[in-house]
Order: sequence, then structure tokens, then C-alpha cells
Amino acid sequence: MSTASASAPAPSSLRERKKRRTRQLLVDTSLELFTERGFGNVTLDELCDSVEVSKRTFFRYFTSKEDVAMAPTQDLWLTFTDVLETADLGPADRPVLLLIQDTLLTALDRTTTDDWSHRVLLSRNLAERTPSMDAHGLHFCDRTTRAALATLHRRLDIPDPADLRPRLAVDMVVAAFHCALATWASATATATGTATNTTPSPDSLSAHTRHAFTALAATPTFPVTPRQDTSPRP
Repeated sequence: MSTASASAPAPSSLRERKKRRTRQLLVDTSLELFTERGFGNVTLDELCDSVEVSKRTFFRYFTSKEDVAMAPTQDLWLTFTDVLETADLGPADRPVLLLIQDTLLTALDRTTTDDWSHRVLLSRNLAERTPSMDAHGLHFCDRTTRAALATLHRRLDIPDPADLRPRLAVDMVVAAFHCALATWASATATATGTATNTTPSPDSLSAHTRHAFTALAATPTFPVTPRQDTSPRP
């Protein structure tokens, strides 16, 4: 065997790398164009022309403009479902809420990079002013929740298929992460507004997520006292 043939990458590996590069270029270009010109002011044809791919190629990776614009966060949740499907589920009698939390933290570790964090911020900013992206996100969240529940029921001994606790656990983790993402984005916006060359920190997002999970655990016993003065505040 020659040295050249021995060191050459396998064709399938080369194709996979090219596919990943094309997909990432579509995501980066779409976020750049949508941010600069507005989501509704960029056509799919213009996006494809900018990346120099056909619409047929685009649809191999994404279903719509909304899909490509929300890819950064969706990639995290796709990793979450993969981890839930393949990871060691830990000891018996482990609370399902902790299992789901640890699964999401593992997915964050596998997904987050500085580039990913920047893309997430761009995607969030777009979604806040683009109703169709918000609707797409809700549909994706529902599909992800269903997939996670199907995996939990397949891999765990849950005697009653109608038991609401696994669904509530998934919903609570999703809600906690949304809170963490919002506070992280707000803190990042403040930091980038007051410092130069500041980049979003994926480690900071993990820290915000852990903080949200701690708050979630304390929520059922959070005591409150009615105000004595109930008059409207100025």
C-alpha cells in the first residue's frame, strides 16, 4: 500500500466533513443575513445564492428559513435526545428529574463552544421579533418533549404509561433552561455592551443552567407571605 493511499481520508469521512461544513455555512450565513436585513427581507433564493448551493441542497439540511435560523438551539436539544438515548442512566431509583437535568448538562458540554454561543444569541434576537420563528420553536419543543418521553418509557421501568411525572419532569427542565438562557443572554448583552472584544461564554451558560436547576429544586418549598399593603405601586 502506498503512503498516499494509506494517509488519505476515507471517502465517507470526507463527505461527512463536507456536509457538516455546508450545513454550518448555511446556518452562519442565514443568521448574518437575517440579522442585517431582517428575517422577512431575505428570501430562500438569496440565502442559497449567498452560500452557492441549490434549494434542493438546502432542503437536505433544513425544512425552512425558520429551521435554519433556530438551528443552534435545536442542535443542543437534538444532542440532549441522543444522550438520553445512549448514556448510562445511573443507579436504580434515581429521581427522573435529576436524570433529565444531568442529561441536559451533558448535552451542553458536548454542544457549546464560543461560536455556538454567539449563534444562539443571534438566533434568540431574531426569534424575539419574528413570530414565525417563535411558532416553529414551539413545534420543535413539542416534538423534542415527545421524543424524550418515548425514550424514558423505553429505557426506564415506568409501570403506568399514563404517569404524569416523567412529562412534568421534562417540562420543568425545559422551563428552567429557558430561564437560564434568558438570564445568560441578558448578562452577556450587558457584558458586551460595557467591554470590548467580549464573547459569550458557554461555561457561563452551564453555570446559569445549574443555578436554575438549584432554584427549581427549592421551588416546591419556597415560602411567601402576602403583602400587607396591596395598593398599586407607582
